Amino acid sequence: MLSLSEKVARHRSLRSWGVLLLSITIALATFPLAGTTSVAQAQDEGAVADAPAADAAAGGAADAPVKSRNFLTWMIDALGWFWMLVFAALSFVMVALIMMNLLQVRRDVLLPNDFVEEFEQKLNGKDFQGAYEIARNDDSFVARVLAAGMGRLSRGYPEAVEGMQEAGEDENMALEHRLSYLALIGSVAPMLGLMGTVQGMIASFDKIASSAVSPKPSELAEGISTALFTTLIGLGIAIPAMVFYSILKNRIQRLVLEIGMVSEGLMSRFAAVGKGGTKPAGT
Repeated sequence: MLSLSEKVARHRSLRSWGVLLLSITIALATFPLAGTTSVAQAQDEGAVADAPAADAAAGGAADAPVKSRNFLTWMIDALGWFWMLVFAALSFVMVALIMMNLLQVRRDVLLPNDFVEEFEQKLNGKDFQGAYEIARNDDSFVARVLAAGMGRLSRGYPEAVEGMQEAGEDENMALEHRLSYLALIGSVAPMLGLMGTVQGMIASFDKIASSAVSPKPSELAEGISTALFTTLIGLGIAIPAMVFYSILKNRIQRLVLEIGMVSEGLMSRFAAVGKGGTKPAGT
């Protein structure tokens, strides 16, 4: 049994021999007439005789089966190195941002139970200085909020609540600022795909405009392939970026609300502390 490539090569070889025999037959048929005509007439008849052979050769080339290629090779050829590098870099940054935010926006990172329990034990034991120290030395969201609140208790409970709100807004802004780059990729990727679409269509129309005859479909397909693949990959990057952006944004909002409730609950026992009163934070 012959393989597909061997069958194609054999088919092309037989067709080439057929075209050659057809050309020889036409030449032999017109050769006797050339002896009875003038040189100019003989040249004209030779040109006319060559036309069917050229048409037959063109028809044979057109009927030849197109060599198949896999989807990945087709995509690489259509995109070219420039768009491959652009989309590869964009994909790498998107995956890195998604993983970084998934690891950061978690309850055990922003609101660790161990810290809350230890902080509450310090408050229950009236060790306010110790509570302030563990809050100041911890790196979690809720710890920064509580440290900011306890640092202002000497000015009164309202000032402490205001300090907690300011610290919460700063931490929330930092989380959303990191997450906003994911939304930026979700907005830029389709625009890059649209740019590639325009570039591919321009290349196809340039083939039409610069060709003296109607261009082959395969020549137009190059630009159209570039246009469609850039659009496809741009959307393929933008869709997961926007999906993860929405999921992570909702998670941040939920955790920030929970942190606010927990921190206010822990600090509510200092509501009776007035301005100039006890200084639990040691300040």
